[in-house]
Amino acid sequence: MPLGHLVFETVNSLLQHWPNTRLRNGHTIVPGTIPEGTLLYHGTNRSELPPGPEWTAIDPEHSFFFCSDETGRGCWHLTLATTRPLKVVYFDGSSAAKTEWGSLDAQDILIWGMVRPGSVWQEQQRIADLCKWGKKFGVDAFVRMAVDFEAMLCDFTSGVTVVSFSNLASVSGPRGSQFLYGNSQDSPVAFETTVAASWHDRFPGESRVQLDLAGLVSFYDTQLVPSLVPIRTGQERWDHRVQNISGEDILAARARLAEALTRPDGSSSRIDWRALVRVIVDRYADRLELMQYLLSSQATDTETTLDLARKTQVQLRAMLTPYILRTATPLHGTKLEWAVPIFKLCATTHTSSIQSDSPSMTPSEQLILQAIRETTREICRVVTNMWASGVHAGLDSMLNPQELPDVREVINLMDAWSKDVNRLMAWLDWSAWVKCRPACDPEEMCYLPTWPHNFPGLPWEPKPEDPDSSSGTMVSVSVPDELLKPQPKCIRRVEPDGRF
Repeated sequence: MPLGHLVFETVNSLLQHWPNTRLRNGHTIVPGTIPEGTLLYHGTNRSELPPGPEWTAIDPEHSFFFCSDETGRGCWHLTLATTRPLKVVYFDGSSAAKTEWGSLDAQDILIWGMVRPGSVWQEQQRIADLCKWGKKFGVDAFVRMAVDFEAMLCDFTSGVTVVSFSNLASVSGPRGSQFLYGNSQDSPVAFETTVAASWHDRFPGESRVQLDLAGLVSFYDTQLVPSLVPIRTGQERWDHRVQNISGEDILAARARLAEALTRPDGSSSRIDWRALVRVIVDRYADRLELMQYLLSSQATDTETTLDLARKTQVQLRAMLTPYILRTATPLHGTKLEWAVPIFKLCATTHTSSIQSDSPSMTPSEQLILQAIRETTREICRVVTNMWASGVHAGLDSMLNPQELPDVREVINLMDAWSKDVNRLMAWLDWSAWVKCRPACDPEEMCYLPTWPHNFPGLPWEPKPEDPDSSSGTMVSVSVPDELLKPQPKCIRRVEPDGRF
């Protein structure tokens, strides 16, 4: 089964907090860089640089959450600046969320070749092994996301310089499990971390990391990792995981990533794939959503029914205007063959000039190109069919207009249109349509439940005296669907609530 629409939306969502919070189990690994001059932050209770791999935040609100006071003498907050472009590897999804449901799958399979039972809290081992694996490729850091984006920095003395190492007034106590994941989530510090993350909710997302999509590795690539195809049969997208991938496919994915990390500069097509994907989303997302609204509106009389139908037809024509050929005119009867040239032009315009067999085209680029073709083909198939049907019904103001169309025919057509739009939007599953309805008040923000806030007893809790320990206690928990399948809600940013 082609999964191009999932690759398409994955590319569209890279480095954006909202879609990667909604669908936590990442399926994409992408090489990239953090540009020279970028600031990174590290909160700690010590006044010395970390001697080995450690975590840095990309927003200071995030690092200050970890700026804990062990002695009553304040905490230490380190600000670094990159002195050269840092070579990074990015894991999409909520790849820093310590859950047993798949958020860590991609990185664990990359370094360990499997998802180890009870390994959720083995973060020190995970970062050490990631840096060990990446050393032969010159990787400086690994970018992940949970509450906010982070860079797992392999060496605090390479490629970065200290801007400041300040002794700050801390608002938190010792850094234990209760501090990190307990009631302190309701603190202003924790809440402002969420506010900072919301700056990267939508496109362009976290702009201080620049990705090389010509080296993208996708676990939705059915040619690269075919073993996952039958496992996903009948699953909702929330439940997609990487954990049951075959050994052969793990080797193939590792080889593809290694190839991307060692590829000479300039050995790709240089097409801006992210911009191309975004152009398509911008053209269709709002209009499809508006049509869905119009078609779900209640019509109590003939005049309202025809008005809604004509407004929908206007949106259909707007989407197809660059492709409606003068020679394309409706035939007698109900056949829609006359609209085929319009469909073909719509489906191919964005990609017809791109040669998939070009020597400069990487396998990752061929995957993205095929994903764009599959996605635009289905959008254009549905939209062209709807528009042409509206023309036959006499709803189009510029082609075969009728002053008083057959109302019964229009009602049946609108019912078919509604099903078509709903099916298409469910298939596309764009996070652009996931929002708070109605919109939040000025003192509120739209929020998706984010790990670890309000997660009821983490499945694997570290010992309070050692938050990085892997020797914790298993906790049997029942996690509600609202956390497994996050839905947007409005939360207050200011008192009296100002919490999750």
